[in-house]
Amino acid sequence: VLSGCGVYDGTEIHEASAVLVHLSRGGAEVQMYAPDVPQMHVIDHSKGQPADAESRNVLVESARIARGKITSLAKLTTADHDAVIFPGGFGAAKNLSTFAVDGKDCKVNGEVERVLKDFHKAGKPIGLCCISPVLAAKVLSGAEVTVGHEEEEGGKWPYAGTAGAIKELGGKHCVKEVTISFPVDFHAHVDTKNKVVTTPAFMCETELHNIFDGIGAMVKNVLKLTGK
Repeated sequence: VLSGCGVYDGTEIHEASAVLVHLSRGGAEVQMYAPDVPQMHVIDHSKGQPADAESRNVLVESARIARGKITSLAKLTTADHDAVIFPGGFGAAKNLSTFAVDGKDCKVNGEVERVLKDFHKAGKPIGLCCISPVLAAKVLSGAEVTVGHEEEEGGKWPYAGTAGAIKELGGKHCVKEVTISFPVDFHAHVDTKNKVVTTPAFMCETELHNIFDGIGAMVKNVLKLTGK
């Protein structure tokens, strides 16, 4: 499930690509979805500033990552899929929810909430990375998730405050690393009860291959939980 195209106002492209690579390597068949709604705003990524004169659609922008092969989130059902994965990027906190503005008082897009609840009820795994675990914390009460560390640590974890917000949302936060290379499962947290798998990804300032490996651990565990 995508939230646009670009880290500051949509899906983090490197995360989406990593998810797709690991799913492909795992032999999964993939369909991409996005809500057919306006973006919260458009960011000029070269300046990091809002482009006030622009407006864009989340589905249309997400189609850039999907190479055009994308479907409205309203059509996503548990009957057609064994699992669902949400890459990160600020779009998860701006377009899939209002977390970026409202924090613990945020609202989640209606279709996103429906999908999360439907997959949870069906006992089918849900994968999330970077900032997107806040969606599970908000919708699935008591879910265990990780966004990495709970302290900023001199800039290594610039979004560490998100861990506190997850607790306020009713979720349980579990500290996880990004840079440990062995065992690879240290990169991801698996909530076996709720079948929710999360990894910090770009919540940490680290090398790209560490992000890629962490997402790989998340995808591997999601596929494992499908039992297929």
